[in-house]
Amino acid sequence: MLRLGTREFEPHEPVIMAIVNRTPDSFYDQGATFRDEPALARVEQAVAEGAAIIDIGGVKAGPGEEVSAEEEARRTVGFVAEVRRRFPDVVISVDTWRASVGAAVCEAGADLLNDAWGGVDPGLAEVAARYGVGLVCTHAGGAEPRTRPHRVTYDDVMADILRVTVGLAERAVALGVPRESVLIDPGHDFGKNTRHSLEATRRLGEMVGTGWPVLVSLSNKDFVGETLDKPVKERVVGTLATTAVSAWLGAQVYRVHEVAETRQVLDMVASIAGHRPPAVARRGLA
Repeated sequence: MLRLGTREFEPHEPVIMAIVNRTPDSFYDQGATFRDEPALARVEQAVAEGAAIIDIGGVKAGPGEEVSAEEEARRTVGFVAEVRRRFPDVVISVDTWRASVGAAVCEAGADLLNDAWGGVDPGLAEVAARYGVGLVCTHAGGAEPRTRPHRVTYDDVMADILRVTVGLAERAVALGVPRESVLIDPGHDFGKNTRHSLEATRRLGEMVGTGWPVLVSLSNKDFVGETLDKPVKERVVGTLATTAVSAWLGAQVYRVHEVAETRQVLDMVASIAGHRPPAVARRGLA
């Protein structure tokens, strides 16, 4: 059972985490939700389309203008509080690697800390334990936040992913983070080239086999773009194909931009797998 905030999710229940970037320079939407009202409208739409988790980020993942911890908190803390007020049942996640920001957003009502940079600030897990919130433990290949991989190599990329993510998850639980609220993430594109991310996807079942719920952040990423030679705005089909494969292999949480399309893919895969009945089954019965 995965438990986040006030929500509980069954082992075979796919969960959508909708991305809401509070940045002026996000790679996908170029700051479309930097201001409060468009961002709140995005939350409302995502919840209506089937997102159970809203992931709020105050710093662009890639290189760019320096964003201090104070500025990151300014972009996220008040927004978290307003989302908590307007959507009391939604799970609020914050994408941050900084313990100070993590503490501030937990005070404002966050339920989950999404540490996309692989525990670079070990204090973030301590914050999750102190507030009793969830934690995403990600493999980033030892990369520093907001850096791109350069000629990174692994003897066995999945072995390294398992070593790092399971180690981070076990440390989090030892610190006091609720075990049912810890997830592991292979970290597609983070500290990896395209072949690494494809292999991580192909071998995702090995992560699922650890027993920790697996989160994948696939949406419109560079490994999809390079695989198909498509620019950012033309990666939805490739993303959805990768989502279907990840769902078949057992991933549970999907961090996405396109909520409605992802919901259909996940429902279809769940029905093929026998975990969800068809919404309608009239064919051959009339």
